[in-house]
Amino acid sequence: MAALQSEDGGLRHLRRLPPRRSVRCEWPAWVPAEVRDALADNGIVRPWPHQAEAATHAYEGRDVVVATGTASGKSLAYLLPLLTEALRNDGGEEAGRTLYLAPTKALAADQARAVGEFAVPGLVPAIVDGDTPFEHRQWAQRFANLVLSNPDLLHHSLLPRHRMWRSLLKNLKYVVVDECHVYRGVFGAHVALTLRRLLRLAAHYGAAPTVIAASATAADPAASLSVLTGRPAVAVTEDHSPHPGATVALWEPVTYEIEGEPQQASTLSETSRMLAQLVRRGVRTLAFVPSRRGAEIVAAEARSRLGADPRADRIAAYRAGYLREHRRELESDLRDGKLLGVATTNALELGIDVTGLDAVLLCGYPGRLASFWQQIGRAGRGDTEALAVMLAKDDPLDTYLVHHPEAIFDRPVESSVCDPSNPYVLAGHLCLAAEELPLREADLDAIPGSRAVAEQLCEQKMLRRRPGGRYYWIGSERPEVSLRGSGPMGVDIAETSTGRLIGTVDAAASHRLVHRGALYLHQGESFIVDELDLDDGVALVHAAKPPWTTTTQEITHLEILGERERLEMGPATLCLGEVEVTSNVISYQRRRLPSGEVIDTQPLDLPPQVLRTVAVWWTVDPEALEGVPDLPGSLHAAEHASIGLLPLIATCDRWDIGGLSTAAHMDTELPTVFVYDGHPGGAGFAEQAFRKWQDWLGATRGAIAGCTCRHGCPSCIQSPKCGNGNEPLHKRGALALLDRLLEAGRGPVTTTVTAPPATEEQKKEEDLWPGDF
Repeated sequence: MAALQSEDGGLRHLRRLPPRRSVRCEWPAWVPAEVRDALADNGIVRPWPHQAEAATHAYEGRDVVVATGTASGKSLAYLLPLLTEALRNDGGEEAGRTLYLAPTKALAADQARAVGEFAVPGLVPAIVDGDTPFEHRQWAQRFANLVLSNPDLLHHSLLPRHRMWRSLLKNLKYVVVDECHVYRGVFGAHVALTLRRLLRLAAHYGAAPTVIAASATAADPAASLSVLTGRPAVAVTEDHSPHPGATVALWEPVTYEIEGEPQQASTLSETSRMLAQLVRRGVRTLAFVPSRRGAEIVAAEARSRLGADPRADRIAAYRAGYLREHRRELESDLRDGKLLGVATTNALELGIDVTGLDAVLLCGYPGRLASFWQQIGRAGRGDTEALAVMLAKDDPLDTYLVHHPEAIFDRPVESSVCDPSNPYVLAGHLCLAAEELPLREADLDAIPGSRAVAEQLCEQKMLRRRPGGRYYWIGSERPEVSLRGSGPMGVDIAETSTGRLIGTVDAAASHRLVHRGALYLHQGESFIVDELDLDDGVALVHAAKPPWTTTTQEITHLEILGERERLEMGPATLCLGEVEVTSNVISYQRRRLPSGEVIDTQPLDLPPQVLRTVAVWWTVDPEALEGVPDLPGSLHAAEHASIGLLPLIATCDRWDIGGLSTAAHMDTELPTVFVYDGHPGGAGFAEQAFRKWQDWLGATRGAIAGCTCRHGCPSCIQSPKCGNGNEPLHKRGALALLDRLLEAGRGPVTTTVTAPPATEEQKKEEDLWPGDF
């Protein structure tokens, strides 16, 4: 730690995690000698008890999730039963087959590499993903008894063509769901319904597969797996694997003064400084950075800091959007030790084997405790204590956490929030399921609310209910449903002059990242976007190194569609309900480097994006706000800070949520602050905020009051994603506003379920502060 300390300090808290000694046990009696020998050839002589316990549950036919720490050998829990089953092939029997699902292609490829090291007779593995040629898929359909894939391939290809995969489905013995804690929110709801469609088709072909899941530590892993599958599950959570211990530091970047105002050094700059120092000392380090652009900046700046030092060439960035061949090369170099330092997004948070790391840097809190522990667990090898440093971003939540370490170290990890009954998600999957195989009454009974959604689909002439209670798909073509919520098509990034494919970006993010004139970074290279063609899904770019960067500006309109619940607290009201948010990126600014000075603002002509979701909002009667200065600025500041603190009580990242504030909203006709889920149909974040509103807004008030700045800064009321350039903002007014709201909550409270809002004819136009999503 001393080597990382800057001259002005930065360390706010130091916590040492004790080492853990391993415990071994004997192999379960059902594991054949051939499997034991194959494992022994790879250095696995005896298992840890959690591996043996989970494997036995699966072998005996019980759905099981093993939820233990990083590098705790969770893979062996599902390898034991599937390798045992594969031996039957060698004996001439028709053995059961296994479908392994990973959230990323990289993880499936890594597992295939690991499985290939076990010389077990009868095992025939095959990777089947979007990069697999058609003839290889055909071979896998017929011969592979371990198919390694991902939920996207399952959803888009295997289930629609289930008759071609009949041999796999009718002999399906195990379904492995790796890193299942990733499946939360709207993405989790999509994956849950995809898994249920898989299990339904397997049953149709006569199979009854057992589900084996692996997860990072979670609050209730058995319940989380049950939500994904709709079936009971057991959990194995006691970790018996060894760990050398770790020193975990909470770090606040250096503070200096400009014209009497305290300012913090950039978190990206501080992360790159630490990464360079560690690499210079030969310390193998992984730096987790929250954005693709940030990962590129940290890697480039760390290399620059090392100058002519040959170790500068052993630093790289890793993120989604790279071409497949490039990602595999980076993964191999990291595994083999050719790379000393890697700046990555959460793409390397998952179970890719990158053991042997000495240190981990977290450029900001990752948004969830489960991710925090997963990321810092990437370091630690042999008997050498690991180092993990979390550097606070200029963000209310990060500032709060480094000064309140108990909120990290003394708090249980979150439960995964996932709602397969979300009607916005459920409708599409009911159509898909009916197209794959007519829906029965029992299928609808398995998911709350699905019968009402099915009847609505019948009214929309998408399903037809026939005598006998079966529902049939009657659409002209298969419905289009994206698991990851960004539409059916991403955007390719290609060089204008050569046509060379550089990378890809989600369609939903293209308006912000690759609009015309945007600066796009890729492995230390910078490009300017010449054209964004949304119809063809391509952004054309050319290489350039301008002395500026770009940021987008957008406007947002929000309409209340209906209320679910309302808390009336005298002059204040808190509500939960459905809203429709219309956002439009209207321009971008060029900002000079490194000062951030605005050079100019350029208009953009992009189509609006419409989001129907769930929001929590609160109002205060104007009479109760007497004496609150600059009401619009006070509301806007409170909105920013409350968005920043919501991840403290909800399982989300601030980029998963949006907000809007106005001094007189058209639906409430009162000063109103909205905070909404940034996913179609909602993801449960706003509901958690509503249930724990006093904890949430109390922490928000404390974060603003505890910040030492005079007028507001990124650590309290400024937002990095504000669509209005962080104007207007009023720190003292936000405190007064939150005081009035919290005081109202200490009085009598009336809970009601309210009627729908006024009709369109009754609504009037009004001005909103642009949303901050």
